[in-house]
Amino acid sequence: MGSIVQRHTVPEHTGPVRLSDYVHNVFDVLPSRKSARKAIEKRMVLVDGVPRGTGYFVKPGDLIEIISNEISPSRIYERTLRVLYEDDSIAVVYKPPGLRTNGNQFKTLEHALPYNLYLSGAIDALPAPVPVHRLDSPTSGLVIAAKRLSSAVSLGRQFQGREVLKRYRAVVIGAVEGNGVIHGDIDGRDAVTMYRAVRQVRSLRNSYLTLLDLWPRTGRQHQLRKHLSGEGYPILGDPLYGTEGLVLKSKGVFLSAVEISFRHPEKKWILNVRVEDPEKFATYMNREERRWNRNSGIVKNGPEE
Repeated sequence: MGSIVQRHTVPEHTGPVRLSDYVHNVFDVLPSRKSARKAIEKRMVLVDGVPRGTGYFVKPGDLIEIISNEISPSRIYERTLRVLYEDDSIAVVYKPPGLRTNGNQFKTLEHALPYNLYLSGAIDALPAPVPVHRLDSPTSGLVIAAKRLSSAVSLGRQFQGREVLKRYRAVVIGAVEGNGVIHGDIDGRDAVTMYRAVRQVRSLRNSYLTLLDLWPRTGRQHQLRKHLSGEGYPILGDPLYGTEGLVLKSKGVFLSAVEISFRHPEKKWILNVRVEDPEKFATYMNREERRWNRNSGIVKNGPEE
């Protein structure tokens, strides 16, 4: 069982109220009903030392405790990650493509964080760093990890308030010009994506390829992949939303989170972290451009990569 991070005794004359409705009003680490339900489902909320369900009705005198999840040494995934920023409260790391952010599997970014980051010395330090948002498994890029409970709460609120700005790079099939905004419902919810064309090349296999900057203004699942596919410009290598027959078998999805900006939970200044595009982006586009040029007679000879 994890360590106790906050406790509260239900006062006298408290009327009947469900545990899930009660705890988010008394614990600042659970700022919403959604976060309260998740904590209860993960058995992080104890009543008199016993995990209770969301339907439990609290009563006066109940001792409610919030515990932190703890990763045992046997669950640490010894995989080296690229660390872009780290201090006693947070870190920003680079998630390689193909690695899950978290979940029931052992080989996840979350289980690799303790192997790459030092533990916080703060009074509300978490037993192990935790990612405060996620990227799809095939998507590479920057992920923020929290080392303190207060940092996790602050960053969670920033994500809820859409205060965190993220920029992605993607190679898409088709000729995209200029910049614009994509509006489109995803699973019945409004979703907004801003885009800007960075580079365009001809391709024998795909006719055109375009390198895009993407700024998701909402955070729906698979938002960028669905929006671009819906506009007729699927992301290169996307097995779910790509064009049948044009999915690359061995190169993965050409989508990466390359920049993130947010307010530091403790220091309060804006932190901006950037990383270069994956090398395969330029390599593939340059190769396709050379092939097109040779086929068109613009370049007769040239080495293949």
